[in-house]
Amino acid sequence: MLWRGRLGERRGRGIRQAYDIAIIGCGPAGLAAALLLHKDGHAVTLFERFETPKPLGSGLMLQPSGMAVLDAMGLAGPIAKRGARIDALRGLTETGRTALDAPYSKLGSGEAFGIGIHRASLFSVLYEEVLGAGLDARTGHTVEDTRLDGTKRRLVFADGQCSDGFDLVVDASGWASRIEFGERQGLLPFGALWATLTVTADDPHAPNLLEQRYRRASQMVGVLPIGSRGPSEPQEVAFFWSLRRDAFERWQSTPLGQWKDEVRALWPEVDFLLDRITAHEDLTFARYAHRSAHRPYRERLVRIGDAWHSASPQLGQGANMALLDAWGLAAGLREGRVLREGLRLSASWRRDHVDLYQAVTAAFTPLFQSDATIWPALRDRIVAPLSRFAPIAHLQAQLMSGLFGFPLPMLGLEMPDYSAIAASMAARASAEDQS
Repeated sequence: MLWRGRLGERRGRGIRQAYDIAIIGCGPAGLAAALLLHKDGHAVTLFERFETPKPLGSGLMLQPSGMAVLDAMGLAGPIAKRGARIDALRGLTETGRTALDAPYSKLGSGEAFGIGIHRASLFSVLYEEVLGAGLDARTGHTVEDTRLDGTKRRLVFADGQCSDGFDLVVDASGWASRIEFGERQGLLPFGALWATLTVTADDPHAPNLLEQRYRRASQMVGVLPIGSRGPSEPQEVAFFWSLRRDAFERWQSTPLGQWKDEVRALWPEVDFLLDRITAHEDLTFARYAHRSAHRPYRERLVRIGDAWHSASPQLGQGANMALLDAWGLAAGLREGRVLREGLRLSASWRRDHVDLYQAVTAAFTPLFQSDATIWPALRDRIVAPLSRFAPIAHLQAQLMSGLFGFPLPMLGLEMPDYSAIAASMAARASAEDQS
């Protein structure tokens, strides 16, 4: 396996000190951190609340920022075999006005593009690596809290039992982390209904676009191609419908046909997907929170991913930020002379990028998910027209790709080799066509 990046050059000389590390959660942040830290010679133990580790949710976008980490880990190839190439994000209002047109070509970075992928596919790639590395993964362990015990930190489980002591505990358990630093949960008023649906080559959808339709900002329907979960598996898309949290129970009691009519009225062309939804249970409601801890670490404890900073999915950055956090944590422990210095370094390398995207996401979310009328009007009449001008289009592409704020140079990472990724995807598509 290949590991690149300037901050990885110390690997050849060995790390300063090997730590005994517990990681809470088997999401992208936890699995990536486990692999990186294990590769650096630390003793890593994963704790997962489910009896069998599994992903939660439907599709996500892997942006160039997150792919830079996966590419440096040698995992871009397996990801390319499962994901779908996304060349642009496109959103129209109910009247056909362009509200969002964001092609990756505006980045000016060669063949860069996004990759739509099922969460299960990303999970499988990372978890297979974890199993192959022989890491200790302990399932059925719900961590409620941690406790500092001298020079070690212990995990406190739901049954009241405690773990052995660790030099460091990494909280990668997501935005609903039970280990509180004192900040509020920050639940957002809007969430989304998600479904994973199979598609064929004859279906009338764009296989290389994330498409959305809006009625002001109070209703949104979207379709994201997410590739195939395996060589013999069908192509899939993630279908999503924006919904207020306080309207979910009412939706559950509403006849499904009535809801489908509402969706068709906004976007008639998705009728073929609605036909594949036969019950309310085919859709899962996802809740979102916007929160962050200014300092993600304290004595022998650090947060990464959504456990540190969570936001609405409008910019599609969740998994990508988590991967960058995992890389930054490993790099910080590699460079720090003592544990606390390593945690401080990792946080300092990530903080500006995290704060920037927290602020931008907070500003953009009302444009696409809110009950207000002024924000979607601003989006359609000012923001969207301005995005047609080259400097604004380039800035928008940088924001979308996760590269705004230059996070890669700070971590010693490079842009992924998209020519190789594109070739791998083309070869997979050719093999599928022949079969």
